[in-house]
Amino acid sequence: MATLFVDKVDPQSGTSLEIGSSGDTVSIGSGVTQTIAVNTPNFHVTRSGDQSISNNTATKIEFNAETYDTANAFDSSTNYRYTPQTSGKYFLYAHVYIANGSSATMEEYTVNIYKNGAKIAGNSLDHRSSGLGYNFMVPVSTVVESNGSSDYYEVYANVNWGGGSQNIKGAANQTFFGGYKIIE
Repeated sequence: MATLFVDKVDPQSGTSLEIGSSGDTVSIGSGVTQTIAVNTPNFHVTRSGDQSISNNTATKIEFNAETYDTANAFDSSTNYRYTPQTSGKYFLYAHVYIANGSSATMEEYTVNIYKNGAKIAGNSLDHRSSGLGYNFMVPVSTVVESNGSSDYYEVYANVNWGGGSQNIKGAANQTFFGGYKIIE
């Protein structure tokens, strides 16, 4: 095995570069940092406090605290939405914690991720027959295709209960939304 020492390799035609042939294994040495797939842009946002939610009404979660946002693409003060600045496929995730603020029992709880105002992914719990229903945490995730600057993503929750008050919990990172680019 020979070692080739160079600072830069460019394809002869200037359009593409192939490393290895079909059936070959290309390895990256121990301790080497790769920058091919760094999963950027990415973001992770939370609630800084509780948010009230109305009975049986889709309510947008107002994520108002950014943990990180590498492309400054999340609006945490007015629209509470993520607008990727780069096209490609993204992995998006959300986790919403709803706490019972009264003696009412929550019957059904749904968390949805929306793209451009329409639901694209959701997860729900239905506890009408179990007799349970005081505090729930529901995760949801999806892979989406984004065209970049005109697509936007939001999280909504909907709770159905017998009355009283409910809150989306924000303390201690109990409710969050995030994502990262996975491929072009």
